[in-house]
Amino acid sequence: MPYLTRPGARLSATEEGRLGIGVPGYAHPLLAPVEWAELTRPGTPLHWAVLNVADGPGDRPDPHCLAAAGRLTNAGSRVLGHLDLAYGTHPAGELVSDARRFLDWYRVDGYFLDRCPAGRADLPAIRRTTADLGAVLDGGFVVLGQGVHPYPGYAEFADQLVTFRGRWADYRWSQAAAWTADHPPERFAHLVHGVPRGHLEEAIRIARWQGAGTIFFTDRTDRADGTDRTDRADTGDGVGPSTRNGAGGGSRNGSFETLPGFWDEIVSRVGPGVSE
Repeated sequence: MPYLTRPGARLSATEEGRLGIGVPGYAHPLLAPVEWAELTRPGTPLHWAVLNVADGPGDRPDPHCLAAAGRLTNAGSRVLGHLDLAYGTHPAGELVSDARRFLDWYRVDGYFLDRCPAGRADLPAIRRTTADLGAVLDGGFVVLGQGVHPYPGYAEFADQLVTFRGRWADYRWSQAAAWTADHPPERFAHLVHGVPRGHLEEAIRIARWQGAGTIFFTDRTDRADGTDRTDRADTGDGVGPSTRNGAGGGSRNGSFETLPGFWDEIVSRVGPGVSE
């Protein structure tokens, strides 16, 4: 299946080859009005922002979320609906229904597939899921939120893969899988929490070295110990750790729901005109 970007869609900062920002899901616009407003600031290098109303689209249209999504769309940014795959246990029919509600209620540009499986055995099912979502949106931008390096075949049918999601203490010693060198940076995203302000430049340098085109770095932490809510275990097929065994954890990460303390600095470092 080819890339899922719709024909004639606006050219994003990602496709221009610039390092930019992907927001994995701020809190509700009523709880985080400053965060949502900052995304429409002129010059913000935003590739996409995830809209998560209530672990999905919710039961009815939310006018506050509609307004926030509309402002981002009018500013030329992508809005992605949050779909929780629950490591492959979420029924496909419910996912498609949620996807349709996101489109009908919020006019999203694509979907962020959170807690997506990463192993080879799940590849056919996730391929079918992305095909179903592409049919709902007549294309659209699909991000697989695995948070680890998955089996390489996943890169064949998604626009972007989140190949790291976790804490700074792990990110600073991480390495990119060798197969990622066969793809351009715009195919990969890194989401890192607990980044000390003094290490922001180092974090950006790591992202560039590892070939990531989209980032979200924050100094916030999800819990007092700074760990992720999901457990990690080996997938058994050579693709590194997986979040498959984290089914007891929620899909939200509180560290990503608020504005990073160094937001102005990160916008200025990766914004338009910054040398790569």
